[in-house]
Amino acid sequence: MQPARQAFTRESADARRADLIEATAACLAEHGLAGTNVRAICRKAGVSPGLLRHYFGGIDDLVAATYQATSDRMDAIFAGAVEDADHDPRARLTAYLTASFRPPVTDPDLLGAWTAFWALARSDARMADIHAESYAGYRARLTELLTACDAREPERLAIMLTAMVDGLWLELSLDAASFGAEAAVAMVERAVGALLP
Repeated sequence: MQPARQAFTRESADARRADLIEATAACLAEHGLAGTNVRAICRKAGVSPGLLRHYFGGIDDLVAATYQATSDRMDAIFAGAVEDADHDPRARLTAYLTASFRPPVTDPDLLGAWTAFWALARSDARMADIHAESYAGYRARLTELLTACDAREPERLAIMLTAMVDGLWLELSLDAASFGAEAAVAMVERAVGALLP
């Protein structure tokens, strides 16, 4: 009986942490940094402020955990896009790059949370570390995909393509009608075609 109770307690604790992380991302998306506070997060998660402090120690820890969870979620989406692609190296590269122009990455709420994380990364060392690790991981995987396509200077191309994808994603997230997801995909495919042998 005791092991089952411990498993249930552990699952409950994980579920509560996940609920708090989800509520924090939602508050950041809806209210920005200025409107994201302990009271708003706890109201959205349906828990008491004491529970937030129990699991995270405070709002700074919770926001950092939310950034890490969001980064991990994006990594899984991009990895899944590559796994679902044809085994052709160029198809895998395109799938990785263009996953940014499809749901759930194009969810407008994600933009709100992401811009809050970027703002905090400029002034908070822990957030800056999460940002640096996330982008380094994205570029490293992109470099591997480019290398598989026999690209010259794959590290430099990874930086350039990451910037292009980020810029297109940002514009698409701000105004989906400006050029559309399929146009973004076409632009990236054209750039890849021009840059690779």
